[in-house]
Amino acid sequence: MATTPHSQIKRFGFGRIIEHQLNALVFAMLVLTGLSQRFHEYKVSHWIIKTLGGVDIMRIIHRYSGILFATLIIVHIAAGIYGVIKKHWPASMMINMNDFRNAVENLKYYFGITNHPALCDRYDYKQKFEYWGVIAGGFLMIATGLILWFPVEVARILPGEFIPAAKAAHSNEALLAFLVIIIWHIYNSIFSPEVFPLDTAIFTGKISRERMVHEHPLELARIENVPVEEIVKHHHTARADNNTRPGEGA
Repeated sequence: MATTPHSQIKRFGFGRIIEHQLNALVFAMLVLTGLSQRFHEYKVSHWIIKTLGGVDIMRIIHRYSGILFATLIIVHIAAGIYGVIKKHWPASMMINMNDFRNAVENLKYYFGITNHPALCDRYDYKQKFEYWGVIAGGFLMIATGLILWFPVEVARILPGEFIPAAKAAHSNEALLAFLVIIIWHIYNSIFSPEVFPLDTAIFTGKISRERMVHEHPLELARIENVPVEEIVKHHHTARADNNTRPGEGA
């Protein structure tokens, strides 16, 4: 397949794009209605609560947003397992030893010890760690949310100490998730030099070939059916030519 550095490589289908938008919308609603309850003493929280129709209405919105969030996670996990079992796609999100090696290789690259980043596949180690953090945190939020929604029923089968423990875990995990999204995910999607001013991949499903070479060379090698060493070599040769060309006419 003939490609240029600016060719667009398709990475995500329409279903995955819609799934991401739904997750973003539901997460935003959960953060808005959840943190407003936790930090209810602030004026902005008062305004949000009043705008949404009062604390009782806001709690209803929060709970049913939680149901939608749980549904999205469960369907996602079930579909992923089914796809791997039926060999529709590989288990590319599973963390393995290569991810830790790639993390070390990237540290070397960032400190100038090597001249190229780690050779990552469809998902790099940062994406995998963030993904499983979201999944683990999501199940924690679902479990603790159900406990807080039905405290009387839970107290009949579990010690009463589970209720305040669930409240603390639910609240703290929500704040942690919010900070991770703001600091980690938003940075990588908007402010990272590779994608600034916006990573459009989750809207279009495509990224440039040049970015594929830099971030996912192993996947690109499979797509183009060439050795990954050839892709990396050509990339560095092209960059070297671009760096020397301005001085040639001096």
